[in-house]
Amino acid sequence: MTSITSVELNYLVFRYLQESGFTHSAFALGYEGGINKCTIDGNMIPPGALITFVQKGLQYLEMEANLTCQSDADVDEDFSFLQPLDLITKDVNELQQIIKEKKKNLHKDREKEKEKEKDKDRDKDKEFEREHERECARVREKERHEREKEKEKDRERLESEKERDKQLEDNSDRRMVTDAEDKHEENEFFEVGPEPMDISITSTSQTCEIPSSDVMILEGHTSEVCACAWSPIGPLLASGSGDSTARIWTITEGTSRSGVHNDSLNVLVLKHVKGRTNEKSKDVTTLDWNGEGTLLATGSYDGQARIWSTDGELKTTLSKHKGPIFTLKWNKKGDYLLTGSCDKTAIVWDVRAEEWKQQFEFHSGPTLDVDWRNNVSFATSSTDNMIYVCKVGETRPIKSFAGHQGEVNCVKWDPTGSLLASCSDDISAKIWSMKQDKYAHDLREHSKEIYTIRWSPTGPGTNNPNQQLVLASASFDSTVKLWDVEFGKLLSSLNGHREPVYSVAFSPNGEYLASGSLDRCINIWSLKEGKIVKTYTGNGGIFEVCWNKEGDKIAACFANNTVCVLDFRM
Repeated sequence: MTSITSVELNYLVFRYLQESGFTHSAFALGYEGGINKCTIDGNMIPPGALITFVQKGLQYLEMEANLTCQSDADVDEDFSFLQPLDLITKDVNELQQIIKEKKKNLHKDREKEKEKEKDKDRDKDKEFEREHERECARVREKERHEREKEKEKDRERLESEKERDKQLEDNSDRRMVTDAEDKHEENEFFEVGPEPMDISITSTSQTCEIPSSDVMILEGHTSEVCACAWSPIGPLLASGSGDSTARIWTITEGTSRSGVHNDSLNVLVLKHVKGRTNEKSKDVTTLDWNGEGTLLATGSYDGQARIWSTDGELKTTLSKHKGPIFTLKWNKKGDYLLTGSCDKTAIVWDVRAEEWKQQFEFHSGPTLDVDWRNNVSFATSSTDNMIYVCKVGETRPIKSFAGHQGEVNCVKWDPTGSLLASCSDDISAKIWSMKQDKYAHDLREHSKEIYTIRWSPTGPGTNNPNQQLVLASASFDSTVKLWDVEFGKLLSSLNGHREPVYSVAFSPNGEYLASGSLDRCINIWSLKEGKIVKTYTGNGGIFEVCWNKEGDKIAACFANNTVCVLDFRM
């Protein structure tokens, strides 16, 4: 190891004093230390040599102390643990101990910071969850409220029927006494009947009621069935329930009139949670088949979308939403899946890549509905009263529609993608055009919130191009209304339900309309005649109705955990 002599050190100190202006001190040291007699060539010593020498020594000690106590994991730690005074007054062992203590304290501080950050994240997540719960509670509260109303109406209906039966019994007794007293008035007795309105309702129900032999009841779900959809190509029917499952039922012609049907061989159960069912966070809220009928997408209350094969295999789980998924739709091409969530966003998923393509964060409230305009652009609606038209690849909406004064429950493009229909809690439906910012038509004939809308499969761009394009709207006022979309005028009001209408669906040929209500009734209307031609009463409120592609079967999902399939023949 290289060492320094006392003569060399004296010379460095002498030069330091000279350079620093301490002339008298430098003279005294030079005289007493015999600096003028040493053999050192002053021209070889750079200015500030003593300072440089001391600094190098401090750096050496610091590095030695650090490196000798570091583990491999700590090699990248900085060397700022020691103060210059420590280096001068303490030996290496003491310096190592100081470094160990300071590193220990530093790690503790870092762990505390990490815990604080985790606590903050947890608090944020909890607050986010609470916000979603508040926003979603409103939707579920509305459903609970409607179910309570349904139960109350059922009780009232039973009491009313009992009272009516009693009155009929009394009338019958009175007429039997009249017969005994005056037998020649027998013919008059048969001519006298109930009130005209009663006659009308009774005769209609008797002639239109679908017989039980034409109804198949699918049992297996253990909670209300919220959604159902026929495969676009085959005899498969999908249903989604609050029991954390979706099911794929095979509806063959041979079993269509078998009554109650729970044959496990004809149904596939798509479990959204392992083990227990009925977990509310796993409710299946929405489902949709792709255009080829090869894949079924389901949306759940846990914020995940899942894609299943027709044999019940889970192909993909899509996770990015931070709240329940209320709606999802495949585009026509089948390469993108669109989801709308309570977290206020919509996401386009690249199905082949099994990852999200783009997230659209424009709404200030939960996204209630989405609908594709074509393979790359779509509309979204929300509780914030707004409608946005978005396009894959664009970072801002390509169109914004403001005009509703309440939550926008549903949006649907017409068959050509040129007109967009919307309906809202503000009791109005509206028709929008991409050519203007303001609505083209404001449809106001309902007296309560409008829950859903559907376009008829008629007019340009459909299989029935020579028939008029019509829009149907279903409302909590218990009516379904049909609209002329060219002039924005009411064509007819279908008044046959006694409770809110949650779902409507046109037959594939556009000649009939099925409607499902909380009054437990499915009504099938002839649009040509404007009247009910078939009806069926189940054992619970109806959340959705849908036709198969042939137009000879109608499926409906009920609040009493069942799915019904009706044969329709005219």
